[in-house]
Amino acid sequence: MIRVVLLLTLLAAPPETALRQVIADFERFDRADDPVSAGQDGDRAQLSRLPDVKPAADRARTQALQTFKTRLAAIDAKTLSADAQLNLAVLRATVDDRLALLSFDVARLPFNSDSGFHTMLRETADATAIDTVADAEAWLARLDAAPVWYADNIENARRGLATGFVQPRMTTERVLEIAKTQAATPVEFDPLLKPLAKLPATIADGDALRTRAKTILRDKVAPARAAFVTFLETEYLPKSRASLGASEMNNGRAYYAAAIKHYTTTSMTPDQVHALGLSEVARIRTAMDAVMAEAKFNGSFTEFLAFLRSDKRFYAQSREELLLRASEIAKRIDGQLPRVFRTLPRLPYGVTPVAAEIELAYTTGRYSPGSPTLGVAGQYLVNTSKLDQRPLYELPALTLHEAVPGHHLQIALQQELGEQPWFRRHADVTAFVEGWGLYSESLGTDLGIYRDAYEKFGRLSYEMWRACRLVADTGIHWKGWSIEQARACFTDNSALAPHNIQTELERYISWPGQATAYKIGELKLQALRAKATAALGDKFNLRDFHDAVLLGGPLPLDLLEQRVDRWIAQQANRRS
Repeated sequence: MIRVVLLLTLLAAPPETALRQVIADFERFDRADDPVSAGQDGDRAQLSRLPDVKPAADRARTQALQTFKTRLAAIDAKTLSADAQLNLAVLRATVDDRLALLSFDVARLPFNSDSGFHTMLRETADATAIDTVADAEAWLARLDAAPVWYADNIENARRGLATGFVQPRMTTERVLEIAKTQAATPVEFDPLLKPLAKLPATIADGDALRTRAKTILRDKVAPARAAFVTFLETEYLPKSRASLGASEMNNGRAYYAAAIKHYTTTSMTPDQVHALGLSEVARIRTAMDAVMAEAKFNGSFTEFLAFLRSDKRFYAQSREELLLRASEIAKRIDGQLPRVFRTLPRLPYGVTPVAAEIELAYTTGRYSPGSPTLGVAGQYLVNTSKLDQRPLYELPALTLHEAVPGHHLQIALQQELGEQPWFRRHADVTAFVEGWGLYSESLGTDLGIYRDAYEKFGRLSYEMWRACRLVADTGIHWKGWSIEQARACFTDNSALAPHNIQTELERYISWPGQATAYKIGELKLQALRAKATAALGDKFNLRDFHDAVLLGGPLPLDLLEQRVDRWIAQQANRRS
């Protein structure tokens, strides 16, 4: 009765007041629900916790989100300010999206080919800074919670086995490799000790803290890891799917269509995504032919790809050389950013190698966010394994995407938007985030980063990679393609190395729909830039356009377009 009275009281409040209260309540719920993200943002009350992934917790989430949906629906958007209208629209989209995913019980797939619950503690360790004894105790508490974390996720996967919602055998074999490596890691070299490696002088008992951590790792974490290996070997692998596509799972076609909607934030169908991919492949191939002519290569397109994949001039000779090359490109880009960006983040980033225990199944590069609040820099991760599969002509595009002006610039700015509500500063909208990363690769032309025809071709090869993702992801998960059918798009149209293609295909197979977000997000950004350029003429300023896109934080693509349209109108009305 009290809850009903409270709800009626909130619904009777003025719309701006009601919205502020819903946002405050949602953020309180969200911080408790995602303690890892909240902790990295400086919420020390959450630093000792791991997420609750039990089915009962999902039922509670669903109930809470349904209540938020009801409260949001009662707010009249027409009476709100423009900023409040956007907050309302974003929160409505966020709640609807989460409810849609929860309806498919996605916790039943707790891992994919290169990441999952079993790698989350390692990723969290990399982003954890310890300044006080309380911080250290919080990290020890998280390690102490690992057995429950593992057991709950294993139970979710076991429920997936019982309900026909299971990963393919190919994915399970890859995860098993990683799990065995983790289980075999000696305690002294465990990456989960990293947060305690260098403690401030104000912590006098560092050795005692490290000893306790090693005890927890030996007595609790190691058995949990071993249990995961046993589960994969004896239960999950024998029942893993021989088929590849999500449509082969129980209710898989509905799930895949929902995944497309989630990752692209559009109403596109899988068939529409597939057709768009084919169109983009054809367009990019024409551009590639022009760059191949610029390189003055005498031979066919296929011969040019073979040349790029085999000539030693295009490959680093050591891990150190590859890392140095990536660092040099990153610093060169840094020096050009003010030309096309008015607002830059304060948080710096580092260039580091992918961890050895996961590098063989890991992508070519990735970005790991830092924390301005906790004093942790972002990290541009470069995979330094398989050097003959990491061509240098692709490195500028990779760096533009993962570091600056791609993920680091966008995510660090997002974290620093102090005037935005917390839920918007920590939103994860894949089409926006990855669309921006791919759009950033094209900014290398504006910034003068691509120095020869080979690096230009490397950029186009990366763009082709994302176009082929649309084709391959929908081909595998919607049309029932084999991996060889999906592979053909990459081998025939891009210079990607065979190892990278295989790693990528395994990722798409294990993570349905996610790969479709990149190209669709990038195409929307390119279209908005073209619209603004055409509408504003000599009033168009690229630096201001980038502010309009980035300083609203990550948005679903329809709301991003509304924001840019308002900016165009404001710029058009300015006095000359």
